[in-house]
Amino acid sequence: MPESLRLMAVHAHPDDESSKGAATTAKYVDEGVDVMVVTCTGGERGDILNPAMREVVENEGIDAVRQREMAEAARILKVSHAWLGFEDSGFPEGDPPPPLPPESFAARPLEEVTPALVRALREFRPHVVTTYDEKGGYPHPDHVRTHEITMAAVREAADGNYAPELGEPHQVSKIYYNQQFSKTRVATLHEAMLDAGLESPYAEWLENWKDRDDNFQRVTTRVHAAEYFPVRDQALRAHATQIDPDGPWFAVPLPMQQEVWPTEDFELAWSIIDAQAPESDLFAGLR
Repeated sequence: MPESLRLMAVHAHPDDESSKGAATTAKYVDEGVDVMVVTCTGGERGDILNPAMREVVENEGIDAVRQREMAEAARILKVSHAWLGFEDSGFPEGDPPPPLPPESFAARPLEEVTPALVRALREFRPHVVTTYDEKGGYPHPDHVRTHEITMAAVREAADGNYAPELGEPHQVSKIYYNQQFSKTRVATLHEAMLDAGLESPYAEWLENWKDRDDNFQRVTTRVHAAEYFPVRDQALRAHATQIDPDGPWFAVPLPMQQEVWPTEDFELAWSIIDAQAPESDLFAGLR
């Protein structure tokens, strides 16, 4: 086994690292894996979803608050962290939706934003990278762009002819997509809540899911991380502007989650090694 396995999780905004795969990263850190979270944007255009934080944001500014939240989440997860420094694109709403801000992450040409992640990949030299699928997990333009930049940067990081000033070439071995929010998982937790006589927070989710695919069909790799769900939740709460402690994120009792769905789920999207699904380890074939 290599002296130190390395995992890089590439996310769009601060808080994404805590809502997608955080228990898995905490588990690997505990096992001695070096984990780096890369955040593409500052989340400057994110809504304030916790009313208790509105005054804090008004006094300090959204940039400063979200940077502090991210630092605290990284401390809780015990991961290293890097900002790529791009401008949050916001989520355009309307019919038709308005154009994206011209200098925002998703509006800039892919070739302009890719070098920043290439540099991070060549410096950290991960064996495994996690990110979002081609739909972004959900259709936020920054999530879709995060998929695009990750796939492009992994390819370019390995090319010795590409931007040698960004560091020595590095070949990533495996790329995984986060698939934690599948219809099957949500429906399973929903039914468990109803069976226990509790009000489920997922009824509206499932109603809106009617015409969407179930991403669970794409899952290849299920990492048992129930022991680390409390760490995940602590990291989520660090993003106080984005997570209402009385909201739906924490409505399902933790013991129920650990019993009913004890894994975080991923899709092996690309690999240079012979990988056999199903897997229970992002480093399968590398140990």
